[in-house]
Amino acid sequence: MSTSKFTQPTTAGSARGRRTGAGARRAHGPDGHAPEKIAPGKGHGPKSRPCRCRGARKPTSTACAVGCSLARPSPHPFRSRRHRAAPTRRRSSAADMAPPPRATTVLAWGSGEDGQLGMGGSEEKDWAHCVEALEPYNVTAVVAGSRNSLAICDDGRLFTWGWNQRGTLGHPPETKTESSPGPVDALAGVRIVQAAIGGWHCLAVDDKGRAYAWGGNEYGQCGEEPERKEDGTRALRRDIPTPRRCAPKLKVRQVAAGGTHSVVLTQEGHVWTWGQPWPPGDIKQISTPVRVQGLQKVRVIAVGAFHNLALTDDGILWAWGNNEYGQLGTGDTQPRSQPIRVEGLSDLLLVDIAAGGWHSTALTNEGEVYAWGRGEHGRLGFGDDKSSHMVPLKVELLAGEDIVQVSCGGTHSVALTRDGRMFSYGRGDHGRLGYGRKVTTGHPLEVPIDLPPPKSSTSLDGQWQAKYVACGGRHTLAIAEWNEAND
Repeated sequence: MSTSKFTQPTTAGSARGRRTGAGARRAHGPDGHAPEKIAPGKGHGPKSRPCRCRGARKPTSTACAVGCSLARPSPHPFRSRRHRAAPTRRRSSAADMAPPPRATTVLAWGSGEDGQLGMGGSEEKDWAHCVEALEPYNVTAVVAGSRNSLAICDDGRLFTWGWNQRGTLGHPPETKTESSPGPVDALAGVRIVQAAIGGWHCLAVDDKGRAYAWGGNEYGQCGEEPERKEDGTRALRRDIPTPRRCAPKLKVRQVAAGGTHSVVLTQEGHVWTWGQPWPPGDIKQISTPVRVQGLQKVRVIAVGAFHNLALTDDGILWAWGNNEYGQLGTGDTQPRSQPIRVEGLSDLLLVDIAAGGWHSTALTNEGEVYAWGRGEHGRLGFGDDKSSHMVPLKVELLAGEDIVQVSCGGTHSVALTRDGRMFSYGRGDHGRLGYGRKVTTGHPLEVPIDLPPPKSSTSLDGQWQAKYVACGGRHTLAIAEWNEAND
């Protein structure tokens, strides 16, 4: 890790003359406290720590389990705009010698202990680095999971890397981890358009609306029932190391994955689910898709560890599932087995939603962000690192930034502006916030993209601008585009 100079990152929310992040408190590093567990199980009380614990026996979840961190396009068109240069900082000699990235590149930073950064090793990165193995491909979407990652190319090819002990990379786990992106050969004959990563499993959908699942299937989250034995009993569910069709009777538009359950949105606007939608042991898991009643004309879905969000065409937000930290936005902590309307957002025109491990966000047509749920480590962006909020509140520190996408991870969040800047906030150990320092903060700070121009550039006067971001458990991915300055 470099010990060279680093320019203080800027803070969101000020009127274009940005404040520095001097008020942000320093992170509790790896020696300051243990990694937060996000393993599902009974008795998640206020003292529990929902992140992932290396080697945990229970599945983990993040925004992609989140989906959070779903690989889907931003609801707003990306608009290039010239802005000031990224902070200047000396890089390590290895970084200086790296080849310049292409005009569109995949970025990664944070924990790399399971190879989830895709850089050929397990070293963590405190700022954005180029995933060079993906340079030959035109990547259009990325997903950051708890311990693994995936990328979708414009030709429909799917690449995965990171933790593979349950077959989560889409092929037999010959090694426990894979630190470089590799194609999922079982899906070579189809064109993947969207995907999601859950606690132990992955989902994907192709351009014909067919859904696929692979990875851990202990709770039926891959949609496969165990075979019956000769004595009439059912065998234990087994992992599925290579992608297989799931929900074959449904024509799917979007997939989302939770800690131990799966949710899909059909092309008719209906929502279906299967697996274990609550902390394991609370209710019986199912392997056959069941339609979520009361939802019509749904536009987009988002899934956290054990809670679910659905935004309908008329702009109404619905929520159901676990509500231990108020992540449903209902003003209480009572779980809901059926969708309930989130009243606190009724007067707003919502265009997108995101769900982290235990928190939620909504984005308005005015580029404003609302957040609620667990607030520990500052993941809600309200400036503190303690408070949880049971109703949606506007993130004033992002006011005026014209946000077009928000991604929620296990304990951190990243907001993307229309002009390609990223602001991250929340837990900062392992470098997941990308500031160059392990800072934990509730104040959104701008993530520098300090990369050389691509070889194809005809001018040094340009900027790398982010166009998509995905938060995982302890790492972050993004897609950036080089834009020449307009004279």
